[in-house]
Amino acid sequence: MRRRALQNGSAMVMCMVVLVVFSALAVSLAAMADANVQVANNQRQVSKAFTNAESGLNVMGYWLARVEMSSSTPPADYVKTIIDLVQSDLQANGITNVVVNNDGSIPIVGLPESGQSFRGQWLSVAGEPNVLDVRVVGASGSITRTIAVRYYIEPYRFPIFNYGVATKGALRFPQNPTLTGAVANWEADIYVESPSDLIALQVGGNANFDGDIDIGNPLANVNFKGDVQIGGDSGQTAIDNHVTVGAEPVEFPVPELTQFHQYATGPVLDPNTDFNSSMTLANAVIPAGMNPTFLGNVILQGILLIEQPNVVTFGRNVELQGLIVAEGDAYNPGANAISFQGNFASSGYPSGSQFDAIRQEVGSSILAPGFGVSFTGNFASVNGVMAAGSLYFSANASATVRGTMISYSPDATYVQGNISMNFDRADMVEIPAGFDLLRVLNYSPSSYAVLF
Repeated sequence: MRRRALQNGSAMVMCMVVLVVFSALAVSLAAMADANVQVANNQRQVSKAFTNAESGLNVMGYWLARVEMSSSTPPADYVKTIIDLVQSDLQANGITNVVVNNDGSIPIVGLPESGQSFRGQWLSVAGEPNVLDVRVVGASGSITRTIAVRYYIEPYRFPIFNYGVATKGALRFPQNPTLTGAVANWEADIYVESPSDLIALQVGGNANFDGDIDIGNPLANVNFKGDVQIGGDSGQTAIDNHVTVGAEPVEFPVPELTQFHQYATGPVLDPNTDFNSSMTLANAVIPAGMNPTFLGNVILQGILLIEQPNVVTFGRNVELQGLIVAEGDAYNPGANAISFQGNFASSGYPSGSQFDAIRQEVGSSILAPGFGVSFTGNFASVNGVMAAGSLYFSANASATVRGTMISYSPDATYVQGNISMNFDRADMVEIPAGFDLLRVLNYSPSSYAVLF
């Protein structure tokens, strides 16, 4: 009996020990479960905070991408101007939940889910006026995460320079045109806005185009009366594959011309000038109302500044070693014209210290948005952008074009004759002279950083 009692007592002790051990284990497991739940909740809050910061970054990026400020803005005023422009944009669009303060701070912006928000700060960078530092803090409850990125304030390159030819009005080739790209087909791309003419592009003879054709007017179309080749395809396949109707609209920027006045330090022509003889003009000025006719060969060096109104006629050959700038930005047919009746060729600036100041103005050849420019003789080369109120070509010509040919006129641009243009634009200047008009913000992906 005593042995059985001792055995029973030992069993009871063992049961109590096991019970205590399992109870302790249960408590430990419960504590671990609570800790895991808390860790998971914290991770979820961290993830939400990071996501909220990303949301804030996207919101700020949207509004910053809309900023366009004048290139004349002093770099010291860049950040203030950006803030002013975004404030005005938010107000114009009725946005009230996102606020940008004058110091560049963005107060807390609540998100739909309770406890979720973001805030931000736009900062200038000491010694780097072309940089905008953007920081966004995302919050989920008491947890925050901060993302920092940078935007670079840079000149804006207008999309019109993606094309070899760009016309506001319709484009007409009555005969047999050939437009090729020197290195790649895209160099000879064509854009025609044609807002009022349903035949945006018409070719009377056979057409051979390397580049694609974009038509801005969604109701317009093209008309090829002869054989057509575009981008290596022929016939209807060429049209189907390389003509886009209703293409993304392209802005036609008007160049800033007053900046070129400083370079016109040479002779000012007057009625006593002998226009019957051949001549070389360096950094010259043709005053308003002269309406000269040059009857000899002319070499134009540096800049030729033409004041308006003026009708300028070159009756013989012209060699342009630089840039022609004609005043005025509103096309006035008949009142302002430049006519090249002989052979025309353009190249870079000549040597000589008198041209040193203007050498920085590259990428453009003729800037005459208020003038009609016509070529009734052959032209061999265009050494940069040619931007005119209207353009007209009538000779059988073979030319190399190292820029975009722009016509601002709503009337049709006519390219008569069996013309051949080879567009050599692979190394074209990013921002041609006269077109450094805007500053925009470009996001730098490599600057992306999570601070904490």
